[in-house]
Amino acid sequence: MLRTNTLKIGAALVVALVASANSARAQTASASELADRVDQNLRAYTDLLRSDLRAQKVAVITEVMGFTDAEDKKFWPVYREYEAELAKINDERLTLIADYSTKYDALTDADADKMAVAALGLEAKRHALKVSYYDKFKAAVSPKTAARFLQVENQILLILDLQIAASLPLASR
Repeated sequence: MLRTNTLKIGAALVVALVASANSARAQTASASELADRVDQNLRAYTDLLRSDLRAQKVAVITEVMGFTDAEDKKFWPVYREYEAELAKINDERLTLIADYSTKYDALTDADADKMAVAALGLEAKRHALKVSYYDKFKAAVSPKTAARFLQVENQILLILDLQIAASLPLASR
């Protein structure tokens, strides 16, 4: 089971790295082409995040965690609350990415600074959410089970973050 899970995570990382390589090639494209790609990726990411990704996350968590019936009944209500709070942060992130894509061609120092500070703030919000929900998860299931969930969640979020970062062009000089 561990080997299967490792292979799944490895396969997801390969997909993310391919996306990263495509992004590196995109860095040589024109600014308008990059903005178009960002818009397309943003729409695709939004659609994925809102539907398929949530179902895939649940499937991965279910398989990796291997909950007992008792754990299952206690874990999922807390998870749904966590996911609803995470969705709010993700909505803010999507708004920030959309703002970046519209301002990309004429990004000022002030815009870049404002967006960087906002991005750091969103990272802090997500971290604080995980901290607060870790306490709720370990109250619902054992601390060891909660820690295992946190590991899986972190892996999923890191893969998503890498895919998003790979699709966004770097700010021009």
